Amino acid sequence: MLSALGAGLSAGACAARAPAKPPTSVAPTPRRAAAPGGPVLRARELLADAALLRRAYEALHPGLYRYNTPAQLGAHYAALERALGRDQSLQEAFIALTTFTATLKCGHSYPNFFNQPDEVAAAILNGQPCLPFFFRWLGGRMVVTRSFAPDGRLAPGAEVLAIDGVPARAVLEALLPLARADGSNDEKRVNYLEARGESTYDAFDVYYAMLFPPRGGHVELDLADPRSGARATSRVPTLRHADRVDAIEGRERGRAGGAPAWRVAFFDDKLAVLTMPTWALYRTTWDWRAFLDETFAEIARRGVTDLAIDLRGNEGGLGVGDVLLGHLSARPVAPDPYRRLVRYRKVPADLDPHLDTWDDSFRDWGEQAVEVGGGFYRLTRRDGEGPRGDAGARPPRPPFGGRTWVLVDASNSSATFEFALAVRQNRLGTLVGRTTGGNLRGINGGAFFFLRLPNSKIEVDVPLIGQFPEGERPDAGLVPDLIVTPTAADIAAGVDVELATLRARRRAG
Repeated sequence: MLSALGAGLSAGACAARAPAKPPTSVAPTPRRAAAPGGPVLRARELLADAALLRRAYEALHPGLYRYNTPAQLGAHYAALERALGRDQSLQEAFIALTTFTATLKCGHSYPNFFNQPDEVAAAILNGQPCLPFFFRWLGGRMVVTRSFAPDGRLAPGAEVLAIDGVPARAVLEALLPLARADGSNDEKRVNYLEARGESTYDAFDVYYAMLFPPRGGHVELDLADPRSGARATSRVPTLRHADRVDAIEGRERGRAGGAPAWRVAFFDDKLAVLTMPTWALYRTTWDWRAFLDETFAEIARRGVTDLAIDLRGNEGGLGVGDVLLGHLSARPVAPDPYRRLVRYRKVPADLDPHLDTWDDSFRDWGEQAVEVGGGFYRLTRRDGEGPRGDAGARPPRPPFGGRTWVLVDASNSSATFEFALAVRQNRLGTLVGRTTGGNLRGINGGAFFFLRLPNSKIEVDVPLIGQFPEGERPDAGLVPDLIVTPTAADIAAGVDVELATLRARRRAG
């Protein structure tokens, strides 16, 4: 079964692009303004925040030592203390904390853009200038997917070779130490550093503006045409963050007001495509369970033979996967082979005032946390993690009887990763696309505290439930059955190469 390790109350987020590791020799020194990002914070106050963060993680975080030894983690703490050991701006402190949390190799541990207090968001997030285009990283190349600039050469499929003289690969190299992901899953890190316009904040926008702040309201781009390879230089205006996200925020408001977050399309060849860009539906009044019931009833009425569930760009959220599995399987779905462990039974009293959450029962697991040794407790409760019974999710009748295809990419690192894994383990469908995010060694999440650092006011997410497999597992995401990698030419032509590959495989039987 899934454990629906959603993204907490994050609104976003947050494709296995087969990245070529950028050469370390080209990484530039990021540009920094003299006093970027809000008021100056005193070193002694920042060090107090760092001590609180260390205390909270060591007491509560279940995955601290999944990818770090105690000695390695001690070195990371020491590096954080050095970074915060001088007076600095709020923005610089935010970067230092983000760099530290990335060393944990936990995709759910970071200063979460969506959970920052208003004063932090106003000072360092909302006023940042943005590049006037969305893009993907394809093999380490920055490929435009949508342009907001007046220059027609900055079109879908164009490759951005350099920004203000800094090679695009060097920009990626400089930002990678800030990227959150589970274990050694660098496909997720690179995917996380794309600008796709799928959420109010793109990590690339935030981090690029902090490390390479555009100046003068313009950027100079070195471009390559996707067809001819011809080179060109274009000077284009940057965008305000508010302008960049107008359409995104309108969509989010629609969801909060009850507008559908998903859509289903039916084709004459008996193919249905269910597009699910997000499962982060915490604030919506829309009845997504009823939508799925109606969708699968319509699939049955139309005699659909093949169903494609499109999860590209979908990091996770609610336990939608459990409900989907019930529509796909004629038998109870086998439980996942992971132990669910926490680090505490009751939150230490000194940490309690600094922690927010949506469910105060996380503060004291009580008898539902059974001590198993090694500083861990086995968690028996399943609150907030989707409908299930002891034998797994029991499906409605009748389930979908055709072939199921699941379109995946490196965004799938939480509940959607677990759904893809359950589809694979239970042989319920074919995975198509690029390697997922997440990690087969297990991930952390499910329940969260939002740690409020009292001096900087920065919030840091603390996942509370760790999944641990029985036996050794690869330190990697889930490789799909059909690996599909789009090219710049595909983007220029507007070809959905994953869906095209799926259709070709259908025709081939």
